[in-house]
Amino acid sequence: MTQQTLEILYREHHSWLWQWIKSRLDCDDQASDLTQETFIKLLVQNRAEDLRAPKAYLSSIARGLLVDVFRRRSVEKAYLDALALQPEQYAISPELQHSILETLMEIDQMLDSMSERGRQIFLMAQLDGLSYVEISRRLDISVNTVRKHFIRAMTQCLLSVDE
Repeated sequence: MTQQTLEILYREHHSWLWQWIKSRLDCDDQASDLTQETFIKLLVQNRAEDLRAPKAYLSSIARGLLVDVFRRRSVEKAYLDALALQPEQYAISPELQHSILETLMEIDQMLDSMSERGRQIFLMAQLDGLSYVEISRRLDISVNTVRKHFIRAMTQCLLSVDE
């Protein structure tokens, strides 16, 4: 992508994209950040030269970024609500809160990358402590299928941790 092509796209589409994002967030600063991030993603993808419908493409990138923002807000709210229920003597530092929140976001992204069945099996095994046999009975699938999905899910977890 040439610098001139990107400059033209930026000049022609920045304003409406910022308005579009702002209408969904109602925050000028965050809309500015996400607008810039949208153009950065476009730059990294190196696709500006062959864009036939720039508005559709830019709004698609921005929509994905908005989903991430709303997902983060949801995880953060759930975490802060859980913290609010804790007695004061168990309060943790803001740094630790931030670290835990970042870890929760990584876990959320990792779970989101799994297939629906893989995620279901992984959570039943890890959170509910169910054996492969118990999971196979509950889901009415073979133990081998449970094992296969669990191994795939666990492999995704390990790959996420390595990154």
